[in-house]
Amino acid sequence: MNTHSEKFELKARLELALAASEKASELIMQYYQSPDLEVDRKSDDSPVTIADRGAEELLREEITLAFPQDSILGEELPPVEGTNEFKWILDPIDGTKPFTQGVPLFGTLMGLEENGKLVLGVCRFPALNEVVYAIKGEGAWWKIRDQEPRRAKVSDKTKLSESVFCTTTMTRWETIGKQKAYEYLCRNSYLARGWGDCYGHMLVATGRAEVMVDPVLSPWDAAALLPILEEAGGHWIDFDGNPSIYTGNGLAVNAALKDEVLEIIAR
Repeated sequence: MNTHSEKFELKARLELALAASEKASELIMQYYQSPDLEVDRKSDDSPVTIADRGAEELLREEITLAFPQDSILGEELPPVEGTNEFKWILDPIDGTKPFTQGVPLFGTLMGLEENGKLVLGVCRFPALNEVVYAIKGEGAWWKIRDQEPRRAKVSDKTKLSESVFCTTTMTRWETIGKQKAYEYLCRNSYLARGWGDCYGHMLVATGRAEVMVDPVLSPWDAAALLPILEEAGGHWIDFDGNPSIYTGNGLAVNAALKDEVLEIIAR
């Protein structure tokens, strides 16, 4: 595929992802803060709701209608094997626990691989009416409500003592034997907060935080994040410093602090 046709393919899929995620948001918001929302438990004891399943079904239907040859991997439903080089990786509600608690910091994630490399990411926040998105080589963008999209860029802060550190679940650091690293980051950052899940990663992508670490995650938690962070001038990497979504952990960080944060985690 030449560069021109590749860009056309990606831009067409970006338009699909933005439109589909907006439709999914409308479905999700029908259940948000509903006193009648039922929460089920999956085999790993993590929560799932009718909104999770319904939103993923909607996203899959939209993808299949527009690009029937694309593969699909999602959190809630079985994978679909396609016949071309594109694979969607979906998380209909990243942050189901906050969603079920009525907290607005959950997001709908759509990532796209081309020949095994992530080239597109969309992270939409239904309750905030915001979306951050990127395709390879075109920069990252942040749209707030009906405003014109603005460039999403990581901050240029170089000192941890001036930086905001976020994480999703504190207990997971202890689970993987990294409690001391967590405590060090908390003590030595300007501000440490539990603004977790995709929201924390997008804080880094938009320059409002410098470090966001997830000690435990799945590919659908991360697929949309990697291209956004890279196009925003930062990094989305695993604990070994590799841009991978398949190693079970990951962090978003601005360019200046990457090496220092990796060294702290490796201690």
